[in-house]
Amino acid sequence: MFRKQIHINCDLGEGGKYDSQLMPLISACNIACGGHAGDVQSMTKTLLLAKQHKVQIGAHPSYPDKENFGRHSIKISEQQLKNSIKDQILSLNKIAMEHGEKLTHIKPHGALYNDAAKDKNIAEIVLQAIKDCELNIPIYCPENSIIFQLSKSNIPMVFEAFADRNYNPDLSLVSRSNSNALIIQKEAVFKHLFKMFNEGKIRCENGQEIKVNPDTFCLHSDTPNSVEILHFIAEKFQKINIKIAKE
Repeated sequence: MFRKQIHINCDLGEGGKYDSQLMPLISACNIACGGHAGDVQSMTKTLLLAKQHKVQIGAHPSYPDKENFGRHSIKISEQQLKNSIKDQILSLNKIAMEHGEKLTHIKPHGALYNDAAKDKNIAEIVLQAIKDCELNIPIYCPENSIIFQLSKSNIPMVFEAFADRNYNPDLSLVSRSNSNALIIQKEAVFKHLFKMFNEGKIRCENGQEIKVNPDTFCLHSDTPNSVEILHFIAEKFQKINIKIAKE
């Protein structure tokens, strides 16, 4: 059955300049909560902006590594990593409760997201930290990932795909160290996104097409021209009577 709504999420509260312009155009935001970026002030500001625009609010925990913006795997003990993830999530949850809001999901950031998708040990640490938070909310993750396989019966899953990233044939993201990692041309982003949304297929960097069934699609706030891209996507979907999902 043809869907009438598309769910789009965006990583915000990371110090970018365009959060206020992006927020009205998305379904859910993933708020940096101190690991790779963010502090109490930025979390509060972003959460209130999400509340204003009726956007779902998610925690975006990372390796505790602001120096590298959470985009590199780091050596850290299992207990330290678990405690950090838990503290990040609960810090945002505390702010949400203070403002009469509830977190709707959790999405690991950067290297933590990628490592949990392929590394059983990291995936178990992330899942245990989430369980310890006792929030009973879903985690955004890639289909057929290690973290999905481990959490099928324990934590709700929301499958995610990336509108502005190229994929390898194993459904991992093309490394940001490669020049073709990002898709930044608005027409190309829409074509990539619409194929996933409408046909249930990802066209990989090598041309291979793989079946997927994403529930939500991410566009990064630090992708060049992210505001222009989201406006273009919204307009294209509006023309075929598909709305950006809201609460």
